[in-house]
Amino acid sequence: MKHWKVLLIALALCFVNIAGPNESAQAAALLKPGSTGGDVWDLQFRLKVMGYYTQPLDGQFGMNTATAVSQFQKAYGLKADGYAGNDTWAMLRKYSVNRSELDILAKIIYSEARGEPYEGQVAVGAVVLNRVQSGQFPDTVQGVVFQPRAFTAVDDGQYWLTPDRQAYLAAEDAVKGWDPTNNSLYYFNPDTATSAWIWSRPQTVKIGRHIFAK
Repeated sequence: MKHWKVLLIALALCFVNIAGPNESAQAAALLKPGSTGGDVWDLQFRLKVMGYYTQPLDGQFGMNTATAVSQFQKAYGLKADGYAGNDTWAMLRKYSVNRSELDILAKIIYSEARGEPYEGQVAVGAVVLNRVQSGQFPDTVQGVVFQPRAFTAVDDGQYWLTPDRQAYLAAEDAVKGWDPTNNSLYYFNPDTATSAWIWSRPQTVKIGRHIFAK
């Protein structure tokens, strides 16, 4: 009987994992002036990282938040009504990051590109974001970074090193739209790369020790 109970619990957990929607597929609550709470804090954080919201995060949807939402909507071709509904959230999730995703981006930048020039660190972050937006890779920062064999630093454990302030600044600059790679999806060190395939990719620029490619 105990074995059957364990099996049923395991099956239930599997079903939850399979059926549960990921962030990009979730319907978002409509946020507008007067809204409060954690969703507003998340909205403000995303807009602040992108440079649209400049006030302290307070979880209160006031005029400053509405103005920031409207500016973001205009920049990304959305109806600029200052309300954060499904279309706005979908665009935010594609082009911005939340607190957890910023941490992931800073970690992969630090572990893959510490010692590189600042532009090269921003470039690594840009590659991650380009993959999120490309449709050829997972559609979240976490999914891109932890895709099997995507990044050497994840495979060898360096990803878990603590990123410095510069890595966070590079991550923020990448989120704000600085892409020194010209929309590249790959990069490699020509001194250590052994894959014939990566050498076949159209190269865009060399920054520091990394060659970037599409």
